[in-house]
Amino acid sequence: MANRNPTAFLKQEYDELVQKSLDWKIKVLMGPSSPRAEVDDKEVIMLCSNNYLGLSDHPTLKEAAIEAVKKYGAGSGSVRPIAGTMDLHVELEKSIAKYKHAEASLYYQTGFTANSGLIPQLAGKGDLIISDELNHGSIIDGVRLSKAERAIYKHCNMEDLARVLEEAEKKEEPPRRILIITDGVFSMDGDIAPMDEIVKLAQKHGAMSYVDDAHGDGVLGDHGRGISSHFDIEGKVDVEMGTFSKAFGVVGGYISGSEDLCKFALNKSRTWLLTGSHPPAVVAACRAAVELLDKDDTLVKKMWENTKYFKKGLKDMGYDIGNSQTPITPAIVGESSIAKQLSEALFEQGVFALPIVFPMVARDKARIRTMITAAHEKEHLDSALSAFETCGKKLKII
Repeated sequence: MANRNPTAFLKQEYDELVQKSLDWKIKVLMGPSSPRAEVDDKEVIMLCSNNYLGLSDHPTLKEAAIEAVKKYGAGSGSVRPIAGTMDLHVELEKSIAKYKHAEASLYYQTGFTANSGLIPQLAGKGDLIISDELNHGSIIDGVRLSKAERAIYKHCNMEDLARVLEEAEKKEEPPRRILIITDGVFSMDGDIAPMDEIVKLAQKHGAMSYVDDAHGDGVLGDHGRGISSHFDIEGKVDVEMGTFSKAFGVVGGYISGSEDLCKFALNKSRTWLLTGSHPPAVVAACRAAVELLDKDDTLVKKMWENTKYFKKGLKDMGYDIGNSQTPITPAIVGESSIAKQLSEALFEQGVFALPIVFPMVARDKARIRTMITAAHEKEHLDSALSAFETCGKKLKII
């Protein structure tokens, strides 16, 4: 036993991933995330960034970040509950609450830490968490960290959700609390959860509702206010969680809802309590993004114009774009090997769009996942569509 290498499994398991073509081969961005970007020393049209509104390189955000560094320095030097809460953090949280038409908000390090830190505090032993079968990994991890019982309902299937709720009520010892949790926009297919119906079922059965609106922020609703605005149910979802790493163009997570929710989370969520606070530049850029969208929805409208144009182009060629209802537009090709070949061929043609393969999606649903942004011009989209047509015909996909 003394001669056994305790870390031998690291290389062994990595090599297995390589053999199955399931390892990540990272390409490096060598400048800003823009419609035409430099990736691995090659100029390409960017089609796989979550930068939906092009805000990551927006002059207003960059100026806000620079001014914050000049006034506040490079970092906060502490966690939020001790000495890491600056007036910048407080003002950002007020701006988020105003933008989301909520009583309060709380800014987390990332969307992942919001889910993994808050979910286990909302439901524990004696409770029940009901989760959509296609929810994001951060939700899955948050649920796993909880001591609550868990149930899964079929993707966006309200009859199945109602069945789970009814069965829970009929138990000899019904759950103390029930939490229904779902993605707002599902990141692989770009479809939207029927949040209005979920809220009705939650209210009928006395359950809490929780939505991860990471891909709905800046995309859905009035001025990009998200899924609650989209369905006209503002104030009816108990927990709205979002991120700044996508449409807002920066980084960070948040929750919005009641004052009670945010005070509870602030005191109970260890990922908030024990994680270093964001540096001033990041906080200031986040606030600039929120306030820009609160005042002006021009970028949201352009993103949707571009999205409809690109979807039509792919569909007219014969690509299967699934049930996408958002700028997340998959080109579903079937086998993982075909998706990887298409991605490589597109890159050679100057289009950066990554393959999504099993186990991230079903074995026969491998795809190229494209993300359309407000920063794309028609010439970018036309060039990308031309590449999809050339490569798709060469690989006999269309």
